Amino acid sequence: MALTNLENLVKIKRLKVEPPNQAEFDGMVISAKRRLQDAKLEAVSEEGRFLLAYGAAHVLSLAAMRWHGYRSDNRYLVFQCLEHTIGLEKVKWRLLAKCHNQRNLAEYEGHLEITPQLLKELVEITGELLVMVEGLAPIN
Repeated sequence: MALTNLENLVKIKRLKVEPPNQAEFDGMVISAKRRLQDAKLEAVSEEGRFLLAYGAAHVLSLAAMRWHGYRSDNRYLVFQCLEHTIGLEKVKWRLLAKCHNQRNLAEYEGHLEITPQLLKELVEITGELLVMVEGLAPIN
């Protein structure tokens, strides 16, 4: 059923089919690990930590999508598809979507309001996402 939902998104041109690539996938995971590691550094500002953790979550979400042979240019959609690509609980991908909205406010309006709790939850969910993505089998 999950992959059927992704195929439906291809039919309406929200996703593109593109063969997965192990080197690309591995590079995404390495990039996400570095960002998440830096996001945990207390010396970095909360804004910086938030943006690093958000970036890691996005790259991991895209890696999960690429593992299945799909690509999207829409950041929000990549988070929405986590339920189908990796089985992430709805409440967790919705938090990532909320962080996406916060990131957009910062990026396009210069306004970023994050709470320590939101940052904590983002880092935790991104860590869970890393474990899930690393647990995927090698791409054949």
